[in-house]
Amino acid sequence: MADMLNSAATAPEPTNRAVSVSADDKDAPLKEDIRLLGRLLGDVLREQEGADVYEVVETIRQTAVRFRKDDDADADLELRTLLKKLSREQTISVVRAFSYFSHLANIAEDQHHIRRRRAHQLAGSPPQSGSVAFALGKLKAAGVPAATVHHFFQQAQIVPVLTAHPTEVQRKSILDAEHDIARLLAERDGALTPKQARANLALLQSRIATLWQTRMLRYSKLTVADEIDNALSYYRITFLRELPALYDDIAEDLTVHYGADAAATSASYIQMGSWIGGDRDGNPNVDATTMQAALTRHAATILDFYLEEVHALGAELSVSTLMVSVSPALQALADASPDQSPHRSDEPYRRALIGIYARLASTARKLGAANILRREVAHAEPYGDAADFAADLQLLADSLVANHGASLVHPRLAHLLRAVAIFGFHLASLDMRQSSDVHQRVLTELFAAAGEESDYAALDEAAKVALLQKELAQARLLVSPWTSYSAETESELAILRAARDIGQRYGGRAIRNYIISHTETVSDLLEVLLLQKEAGMLRTASGELDAMVIPLFETIPDLQRAADIMREWMALPQVAQVIAHQGQLQEVMLGYSDSNKDGGFLTSNWELYKAEIDLVKVFADAGVKLRLFHGRGGTVGRGGGPSFDAILAQPPGTVNGQIRLTEQGEIIASKFSNAEIGRRNLELLVAATLEASLGQSSGAQSSQLAHFETVMAELSDLAYHAYRNLVYETPGFTDYFFAATPITEIAELNLGSRPASRKSTRRIEDLRAIPWGFSWGQCRLLLPGWYGFGSAIGAWLAADGEAGRADRIATLQAMHQRWPFFATLLSNMDMVLAKTDLPIASRYAELVADVALRERIFGRIAAEHGATLACLQSITGASERLAGNPLLARSIQNRFAYLDPLNHLQVELIERHRALAGGPLQVDNRVHRGIHLSINGVAAGLRNTG
Repeated sequence: MADMLNSAATAPEPTNRAVSVSADDKDAPLKEDIRLLGRLLGDVLREQEGADVYEVVETIRQTAVRFRKDDDADADLELRTLLKKLSREQTISVVRAFSYFSHLANIAEDQHHIRRRRAHQLAGSPPQSGSVAFALGKLKAAGVPAATVHHFFQQAQIVPVLTAHPTEVQRKSILDAEHDIARLLAERDGALTPKQARANLALLQSRIATLWQTRMLRYSKLTVADEIDNALSYYRITFLRELPALYDDIAEDLTVHYGADAAATSASYIQMGSWIGGDRDGNPNVDATTMQAALTRHAATILDFYLEEVHALGAELSVSTLMVSVSPALQALADASPDQSPHRSDEPYRRALIGIYARLASTARKLGAANILRREVAHAEPYGDAADFAADLQLLADSLVANHGASLVHPRLAHLLRAVAIFGFHLASLDMRQSSDVHQRVLTELFAAAGEESDYAALDEAAKVALLQKELAQARLLVSPWTSYSAETESELAILRAARDIGQRYGGRAIRNYIISHTETVSDLLEVLLLQKEAGMLRTASGELDAMVIPLFETIPDLQRAADIMREWMALPQVAQVIAHQGQLQEVMLGYSDSNKDGGFLTSNWELYKAEIDLVKVFADAGVKLRLFHGRGGTVGRGGGPSFDAILAQPPGTVNGQIRLTEQGEIIASKFSNAEIGRRNLELLVAATLEASLGQSSGAQSSQLAHFETVMAELSDLAYHAYRNLVYETPGFTDYFFAATPITEIAELNLGSRPASRKSTRRIEDLRAIPWGFSWGQCRLLLPGWYGFGSAIGAWLAADGEAGRADRIATLQAMHQRWPFFATLLSNMDMVLAKTDLPIASRYAELVADVALRERIFGRIAAEHGATLACLQSITGASERLAGNPLLARSIQNRFAYLDPLNHLQVELIERHRALAGGPLQVDNRVHRGIHLSINGVAAGLRNTG
């Protein structure tokens, strides 16, 4: 690592690198940062572990670079020999060194993205694609009227939903240290004096040393409370300040392009959602207590922020009535304050803010969030809700504006007002999620105990629907306080009662969605409606429902039934009343993970597309607005990839200003652990939703699109059979998967509070989609992101014989050029293939003891990989991966030399671990730890892994 950086060690300290770099060498600062961080890591390694370990790491690095650069077979053999000779202690040090280099390279790349964006802004460059300014300019040029754009912002709802799926392998302590390193690296883009530059360098080395001395892994299982706290750290880093600031930027862009509109710029069109503490599908650790704990922590986080900002406002607003007047309302608010200090008798804003602070402090105690750093002057009545708090703040703003103080409103008071509108006292809406089979079991017990139906579960669908409708129409409840129920039923009822109480305590936005996993019938939806009635969350006379009932269609058969289920659901009179109370709006969630594991990458994407098209028609016929909730994971195989492109690739009519989407696992850290990058990612969501909702399609015309869709249906069918044949129909494939990937070791890693499998089996069907995709990423095959494409394209091209092949290739090329859906599909697959490495994957295949099984299955995978590459090239014309994104291509290529040793070491350690586990000796904890460290490093190097 040091040799790569010797030239950087003597280079002059940078001065305003972001603006002084020539266009021809715009990536030079990135290379410089990576060299610098690598050199400092090398220095720390030599200091902490000794010169011998340092030399071992350097030799491994140089050998890996030589192999990658020259495709040197001798270097590959030399590398494998080197790694096999390592002692257990050396192995741990080498794994840690290469893992941390991946982490540091990520930090450098993130900083470079910020640097390049700033360089564009300083140069006065036109707005870039992905910005709201660019989207508005595009709409203006297309003739979209101001009224349409303003209406979009008034009614839009764009909600990123943070989830705690177990692919985030970093501890919060590591994230905090890396945040400091990112801040120090950013400082180096400014004009530092020589003394400041030396101090900066010393602090960087100190924080890297802290990283080295900090335990990278968790030794105990992550709890739901841990997951809640980890997610809340991103609010403090990014959301609390960057979201209000983003609203200001968008308001300015809107004014420039379309003129000011108070209703549009004051609407809260971006809000936050969370599953952490409310998602109990397959997670026995989530119950009523965790839901209440989640909202308490939410409230503590946002109220701490409000208290801090109100205190800061009190210091800033030293306005005296000896200088300017104030409004009567503001004076009355000041007079009602418990502050009676004569020193502030002429400072009504400060007195008012002291009173506001006191009320906020009382509110925090009332909501169980009472860790208040600064004590209030005296007790005051708590706020009834966030709207009351906002009203007091608005009094301050109105008085300032009316009395020559408009400039004092921005930025803090205006941003605080915006934050209250976005976050309330609840911070983020907590979704509830549970599997449909649990609801059925609960209601079977309740009906039997009430003497209504002895075996509800045994009824056919029509009988279930009839019984549920009949019960919904009843005034009385099924649940009796005098009856004892099973633990599962008591738990489910307690959760719903807790949800009702949370809504009353923190506001209606605190919990407003109930998602049903494995929705297969209309009765699955009616069951949750009835359970909410039992908990007092549905008022049947008015149709007022506390938590919208949202189906989650996950598997391919579920997606194919989605439109029919929703048509029948919305036609029910009781449901129509509820939907009317929801503003003629109904949400539907689509699952990207299970559909991929079920049918493969191509078929999953196509079935999701078709389901959306069918849902649009059904909802239009019913006169109901559709909001889609996209359950996207980290990997492309689970719906990952750039969110901006994904939203623009949605079928026409499926966005319309309404979208929710999950942000999962390590993707949360990647997107939101840096404030500026977090703000950019939030803006991308708004810009994409705006363009997808109002933009005029420049792609395929309707007749051509129909032809493209017909072709896609044929390709999907071919890909589905190729994928299913390998994964579900090939004898021994499950044994191959469990042997040739670190799935077993991943299940042992303390990644999250949720089990890796739904059931205690080795069936692929029972395995969760997250560890399924994560395992294929670790062994560098990333099979869920491409398998089946080559077979499908090859078979489709051959359907008309050689004579028709050219025409068919031309059709696929036209689909790529004119159909955003297909273009995005190929772009995401291109990225996955750029990260795929068959030589590395073949090392994992060697873990399969059955040589015949290994050769048969790996041979099929390798053949499909070759066919996929050839087919992709014939469509796009690009022989190299990521030809359209050279920065990402270079990034991935540069990482390989540091990922390769980690993968080789992981295989070596897995071999040792499994040999011990299968014999009389006890498992070596150092080997176990080394495997888990390598998993962390590979995940960091690949980034979107889970």
